[in-house]
Amino acid sequence: MSESQLNERHLRLYAALAQIPPGCVMSYGELAQQAGLGRAARWVGRVLAQLPDDSRLPWHRILRADGRLGLPADSPSARKQCERLRSEGVLVENGRVKGFKQDAP
Repeated sequence: MSESQLNERHLRLYAALAQIPPGCVMSYGELAQQAGLGRAARWVGRVLAQLPDDSRLPWHRILRADGRLGLPADSPSARKQCERLRSEGVLVENGRVKGFKQDAP
């Protein structure tokens, strides 16, 4: 994949991520689909993990397909994600968003 193609993939991902409204969540796979990237959930996860600390993109609204946070439970990033979700009215219990529907198989 050329550098310009990779940059285009990143831009599509960032644009789709930026459109997720406060209080809403989706899975890595759903975000990949929204961005037109097909079945690229793992790639999405790697890209989001590399966002700078001061990024304004709402990375915290992205979850695993089972509704769990995609970060180690006691990590500072997981605590930050939980706090941000709760501040938007999202119910998080034991590292999982309550009421999150799993992706269809």
